Amino acid sequence: MTHILLSAELVDRIHDHVLNPGELSGRALNKSLEGALARVENRLAYGMIDDVFDLAAAYAIAIAQGHCFNDANKRTAFRAMHAVLALNGVQMMFETEEAGQTIIRAAQRLLDEGELALWLRKRA
Repeated sequence: MTHILLSAELVDRIHDHVLNPGELSGRALNKSLEGALARVENRLAYGMIDDVFDLAAAYAIAIAQGHCFNDANKRTAFRAMHAVLALNGVQMMFETEEAGQTIIRAAQRLLDEGELALWLRKRA
């Protein structure tokens, strides 16, 4: 199984794109985006990711919970998740409010990777 993965540079660009005027740009001190993304690559290397939905969910959780940016972590997580799916040929259908609440729950650790992957599968 070969998937297109996200680099730290691409996630940085996604983050810059989702920022609203007046929000803090850049990464948070003492947080490592590369470390958060390595968590995803580690899960992939150890066979803990079965499909593109697991992969997208892993990225979303790592970014949302990693708080690697000064602002817009959840929006970056959502857009990164969506990018992984799109880059790997999956189109999604979802309601904006529901998607936002889902990412908030993931960031708050009320939704795990498996549950998020299942939510994605139902909307592909």
